[in-house]
Amino acid sequence: MKAICFIAGLAAIVSSYVTAAEPGVQQQKMTQCNHQAGEKSLKGDDRKTFMQGCLKKEGSNMEKMTPQQIRMKTCNAQAGEKSLKGADRKTFMSTCLKKS
Repeated sequence: MKAICFIAGLAAIVSSYVTAAEPGVQQQKMTQCNHQAGEKSLKGDDRKTFMQGCLKKEGSNMEKMTPQQIRMKTCNAQAGEKSLKGADRKTFMSTCLKKS
């Protein structure tokens, strides 16, 4: 009986660790909004207002997206901001998606 309780407890700990290691949709959304606020050099109340709007604005859409789709959207937006085209864009996208 003690062995079963020990195994069940161990399984609960391991599953919570695995879940915590994977970034969730909310974390991805926070990262994306934070990156955008940093690019705009927002500080103080302006940053706070932007972050609130960003997190609310994309909330329903981002929740439906997979982490890979979120990464793709983020990298695509960054490539667009840099006006990358052709092979440069392809290389950037590949690198961006690997590091995300």
